[in-house]
Amino acid sequence: MTNYCQPLLFTLLFLSSAAAISQHKVQGKVLDKASNPVPYANIILLNADDSTSVVKGAVSEESGTFHFENIAANEYLVKVSFVGFEEMLRKINVSKDENLGEFILSESVSNLDEVAINVKNPTVRREIDRLVFNVANTSLSSGNTWDILRRTPGVLVANGNLQVRNQGVQVYINDRKVHLTASELRDLLESYSAENIQSIEVITNPPARYDAEGGSILNIVTSKGITIGYKGSVNAALTQAIFPKYTFGTSHYYKADKLNVFANYSFNPRKEFKEDESYINFMDDRDVLSRWETDFDRTTRSNAHNANVILDYYIDDRNTLSFSSNGLYSPNKTFDNNVFTDISSMANSAFANFQTVSGLEEDQSNLGMDLEYKHQLKTEGAEISAKGHYTRYDQDRFQEVSTDYEDSSGALIQENDFFTEAKQQINIYTAQLDYVTPLAGTTFEAGVKTSVIDSESGIDFFDVENGSTDYNETLSDNFLYDENIFAGYVSAAKDWESWSVKAGLRGEYTEREGESRSMDQVHNREYFELFPTFYLMHNLSANHSLSFDYSRRIQRPRYESLNPFRYFLNENNFNSGNPNLRAAISDNFNLNYTLKSAYFFDLYYRDNGPSTQVLSFQDNDNRTIRNVSVNLLESVSYGLDVSHGRSLTDFWYTYGYFSLFHEEQTFMALESGNVPVDIAIDGFLGSWYNSFTLSKDGTFTGELSLTYVSDYITGSYNFDPMTTLSIGFRKSLWNNRAELTLNLEDILDETNTWLRSSYLNQDNGFFAQPESRYVRVGFKYNFGNFRLSDNQRNVQAEERDRL
Repeated sequence: MTNYCQPLLFTLLFLSSAAAISQHKVQGKVLDKASNPVPYANIILLNADDSTSVVKGAVSEESGTFHFENIAANEYLVKVSFVGFEEMLRKINVSKDENLGEFILSESVSNLDEVAINVKNPTVRREIDRLVFNVANTSLSSGNTWDILRRTPGVLVANGNLQVRNQGVQVYINDRKVHLTASELRDLLESYSAENIQSIEVITNPPARYDAEGGSILNIVTSKGITIGYKGSVNAALTQAIFPKYTFGTSHYYKADKLNVFANYSFNPRKEFKEDESYINFMDDRDVLSRWETDFDRTTRSNAHNANVILDYYIDDRNTLSFSSNGLYSPNKTFDNNVFTDISSMANSAFANFQTVSGLEEDQSNLGMDLEYKHQLKTEGAEISAKGHYTRYDQDRFQEVSTDYEDSSGALIQENDFFTEAKQQINIYTAQLDYVTPLAGTTFEAGVKTSVIDSESGIDFFDVENGSTDYNETLSDNFLYDENIFAGYVSAAKDWESWSVKAGLRGEYTEREGESRSMDQVHNREYFELFPTFYLMHNLSANHSLSFDYSRRIQRPRYESLNPFRYFLNENNFNSGNPNLRAAISDNFNLNYTLKSAYFFDLYYRDNGPSTQVLSFQDNDNRTIRNVSVNLLESVSYGLDVSHGRSLTDFWYTYGYFSLFHEEQTFMALESGNVPVDIAIDGFLGSWYNSFTLSKDGTFTGELSLTYVSDYITGSYNFDPMTTLSIGFRKSLWNNRAELTLNLEDILDETNTWLRSSYLNQDNGFFAQPESRYVRVGFKYNFGNFRLSDNQRNVQAEERDRL
């Protein structure tokens, strides 16, 4: 503890002493002509002698207020701007702390229905603790939120999961984490219109105010409503891959003087097909005894309903009460699996092949509710907020597995049948208190949080033989899991002249208990960890900026990974959890250089520690293969990221992101004599995005994106190179009241690739082929005052992603 506290205390003392510099505070308030506050307006402080030289920038708060700290005595120009309003410019003379009073913005006199639509290009800017990808009113605004995330610099979609720097990410909306499974998250974000997205923040080293759990954060910042009125929309999309898939949705937003209401609903009937090819070379030392080649296909049918409701009530200028709820209901989801395995060179066996038919039925619901109270204190910029959250997650599963074994002539010589019934219920409760205030020239933050997780899972296993059903007590279980986390943090940030510094410390105490009743085993763990964060940025000149940041993070096991139950593809191939998993601590370092606010160079190093991975192990004696969650012995990542975007012509904007990276990890070979195995790769990732304005009035736009990954590892598997090429078009109709979209994804059909694991006495691989190649046609119609922007967001508790 001493090793972390001393640097933090030193940093805080340094920040306090730096406040003695004789500089001034400038503040003011932005209103419209009806005296309503204008939040998120851009306020820029310019040198009076050179109106193009930016001194500082700020954004107005919900109350319309803004402030600049540590401003030297001088003459300046204050420029205030916001979409839909005329720009305002005022000259000021700073000789002491100044309150500039009110800036009254006038609505733009331009008639949007009569002028050309000017679509901006996406931009990227570096802040002290994050990279901000601005997408508001750009060509990306025509799609959905999932499309924007896929095109955010440094983001890769691998096996349906979002990743940054070869690591899973957490998705937030307006600083509230969205904690759903990967498929649920995609359904949710595909139903959210991109026109309401202001920016995507890529936070590779999250500050102390965020939970220490997880890796990088993608924070989706939505636009805020400032005008009283109502707007709504309906949308539908057809996705044609192997099977057609449909999406229907509607959203409604209403703002009054004191009340904001947002409601969104989507229905996603889907039929999906996935085909796998795989092989296993069962070995004796390094000699192949038999080779199993398997063709697997799965047809999934689902009807998912997703609803989101948000209520904001402004009690007065200083007090706000917010309620939000997000619900997912997916009944009667079915998985039809067909597995055919051909066996060659099988010594001392009459089997030539076997075929497995497996059916899985699943009911799933996920309900989250949040309540937040926010109070703005009398001190400008000071605020206190209290939040409470509850999640209820339920899942029921029924699986039948039937396997027929045949000889070389096709005669049936053996069959095996069984079925399982499984249930899981998770309750999550959280409470959080946060405080932020200016203090001795710094921005000071502090907060506390408690989380309680109560999970119960059960599985009953039944063998079926000659029409009779026998309960298998050995493979049945009831697993109880309880976890309590108590956390507190402090953070301070300060800007002066060309320097910015931010430091924080978070402490988390965790106690957890997992009980397997059939095994009569109880796993208890208690631990306390400190998580320091530090950021330093220096603007060397107008064109050069250098920054460094560090954070310590933790990766806790997912609930499903702790659950010891088995999910079977067939009786020889299954997935299994591990109640013995431990949390893993990582140390993350970044060194960043920015040239002309347009070229970004990021050098990173990450010691992941004993992180959790799903590893595949083949049992050469019993001819089985299992996928099990384990702790690695160690894992290290480092690399160099380079990115740049620019307009090549009036109609063509391009953005490139390139990464050279190294990944290495060591794990215990459980089926190879329990010896350590090292795996390492050097890889390249390149992403190239282009947007085009294809008509003079800006109503017809297009985009083209290309992503290439040379090499990649996950667990014990190496990826072959993969390439994704996508094209999209958007046409706005009827003065922007409607839009028609066309997207072609994975045109080259090279997104899916082989994964291979080969070491010691292990040799297997698979080629998973979900429906990544498709054509999607979408239509959206806006009604009401559809040019209003809203405060769409989703408030979720941090623990939900571990479902």
